[in-house]
Amino acid sequence: MNSSGNPVTTGVTTAESPTFVALNAVNVNKSGAASVWQKIAADNFSEHEQRIFLQTPNAQVISGVCVWAALIVTFHQIYMHLRHYSRPNEQRYILRILFIVPIYSFDSWLSLLFISNDQYYVYFDSVRDCYEAFVIYNFLSLCYEYLGGESAIMSEIRGKPVKTSCLYGTCCLMGMTYSIGFLRFCKQATLQFCVIKPLMAAITIILQIYGKYHDGDFDVRSGYLYITIIYNISVSLALYAMFLFYFTTSELLSPYDPVLKFLTVKSVIFLSFWQGMLLAILERCGIIPEVQIIDDHEVRAGTVAAGYQNFFICIEMLFAAIALRFAYPSQVYVERNELTQGNVAPMQSISSGLKETMNPNDIVQDAIHNFSPAYQQYTQQSTKDEVTPRHNGKVLTQAASNFMARRKKGEKTILINSEDEL
Repeated sequence: MNSSGNPVTTGVTTAESPTFVALNAVNVNKSGAASVWQKIAADNFSEHEQRIFLQTPNAQVISGVCVWAALIVTFHQIYMHLRHYSRPNEQRYILRILFIVPIYSFDSWLSLLFISNDQYYVYFDSVRDCYEAFVIYNFLSLCYEYLGGESAIMSEIRGKPVKTSCLYGTCCLMGMTYSIGFLRFCKQATLQFCVIKPLMAAITIILQIYGKYHDGDFDVRSGYLYITIIYNISVSLALYAMFLFYFTTSELLSPYDPVLKFLTVKSVIFLSFWQGMLLAILERCGIIPEVQIIDDHEVRAGTVAAGYQNFFICIEMLFAAIALRFAYPSQVYVERNELTQGNVAPMQSISSGLKETMNPNDIVQDAIHNFSPAYQQYTQQSTKDEVTPRHNGKVLTQAASNFMARRKKGEKTILINSEDEL
């Protein structure tokens, strides 16, 4: 504005103003279009960057093929055992152990398919966790059955000095002898895991509902830390009991290839647990991103870590199915049927055998027998004799041969008083 009060136009004259405005509008349109394309490209890059391996068709095909291959191998083996169900007391436990492959593999596959939901995988994994405790108990019970039960085992180890070994944690038991208390401890240590694990699974679901549980979250305000500690103590106690029992009865169990049987069960259960712990540590170290978008859902790093765990389990179960086929062969019972001129079981008998296998009544009775004070001075003894100088065509060692010649079998058992002190 000049001294006379009239406005002064600087930089652009009135005649040039429309041209300037037009050019400015064109520039604005060009820059606006460029920003739109840049946003689309950024969104596409972000979407591609957030598409993790677990979402890809390769991951789904690999996991699906391994799962269904494992199911076919295992179900064929289960069918062969049921078809030649010649020794129910042993095969009941074997079938329960074999079912770990279908439950682990199919459960993990479903969890992988529903990875976009933060809660579904917790429910699926709870079923898997409960069954793993069931398998540990059944493995120890199978070893008891191989050796003829509590009474037969006690007749072999009663009064013998405890073998000391730093590896098995018995170095502090020097000078002590085996008693019925030893067998009680082995059974109680595995049975407590059958109680603790389902209880922890139920608590996990409750905490998940209220938002107090996240996988890999070691915060003191999160339930994951405390559940992991309790689980570690419980599973370590169960594993220690299995080690002690094998350490004591390894010579008697030698005809049954206990090392292969033990390693297959141990690898499926305990290695998968430590695998999950390793993924949780990787998540804690920031290697797994904190938040990712999967199928338009925000997913935490703990869920992604659990997804990788389930993917690995899907693959591992195929190898586990093959290993279990060698560890618990059905051919032994097929040959037994042929030697005794037994007939192949019809479908009705197969269904009855499967129903008997799934009946948990023997576990309840065993828990009562091992924890009730009224039975602490008694051992279970079978009522029928059976002489078996060989097993699987192998010549037994002298100790195993003498033991097997006195072996007992039968559905019915009686209680005898034990003179051992607890």
